[in-house]
Amino acid sequence: MEKKLEGKVALITGSGRGIGRELALMLAKDGAHIVVNDLDADPGNQTVEDIVAMGGKAVACNGSVTDDDFPERFINTALDTFGGLDIIVNNAGYTWDNVIQKMDDDQWQAILDCHLTAPFRILRAAQPHIKRLFLEEQEKGIINYRKVVNISSTSGVNGNAGQINYSTAKAGVVGMAKTMAKEWGRYNVNVNAVGFGLIKTRLTDADAKKDESTIDIEGNKIKVGVNSALFEAAKTMIPLGRPGTPQEAAGAIYMFCIPESNYVTGQILMCHGGGFGL
Repeated sequence: MEKKLEGKVALITGSGRGIGRELALMLAKDGAHIVVNDLDADPGNQTVEDIVAMGGKAVACNGSVTDDDFPERFINTALDTFGGLDIIVNNAGYTWDNVIQKMDDDQWQAILDCHLTAPFRILRAAQPHIKRLFLEEQEKGIINYRKVVNISSTSGVNGNAGQINYSTAKAGVVGMAKTMAKEWGRYNVNVNAVGFGLIKTRLTDADAKKDESTIDIEGNKIKVGVNSALFEAAKTMIPLGRPGTPQEAAGAIYMFCIPESNYVTGQILMCHGGGFGL
């Protein structure tokens, strides 16, 4: 059976864990070669090992997406290892919440840097190569559609109290996708966004909140998890009656990566189980 993404080169930030990992495995099973990224080397390398173990091809480019040298390093890893650049998914991210009067400049900027500036810089670094590859293919009479998917959130569409930094950044990546769809349409690049509602990952786990678990992001200890009452409320507030799984979230991104979406660009797909207010 022919694989839809055979030989395509996919770059996915934040793909050592959670939604990004599930997407990496999904695309690899469909024939794509994967450039895996995680802030921490161990989960990133583990995803690579798991893809290779199932017969796929993958390479790690770990580290913070906000590092000055990351965009070029990320793009060059794909080109040097696999010789191509077909799918870019800007997935890496985290939340660092507070109400506006308690949020300092560092907290504001850190979230914008990760969710908004990093995708901008990655796409900027990719542009010369995307243009070059398109022109080379055009000269040979090859029609090839490339894919960019930015990850947004219901917070970016509806806003969310205590998340002015995150909501602003996630609204920004929607505008970025719509703009890049217009700039890169001439290169046969589809640029879209997926907005997530409540997805059960390590960053939203209710048990983590109960235990006051934290993650370390470049020296900042940040609490993770959401109040367990939100998961209970999901049973009635979300028409499907539950939070989404990482696999289901990855599936929404996958739809923008396959050939069936070649005439879809500049769109945002909400993956929230019908929970429009969440």
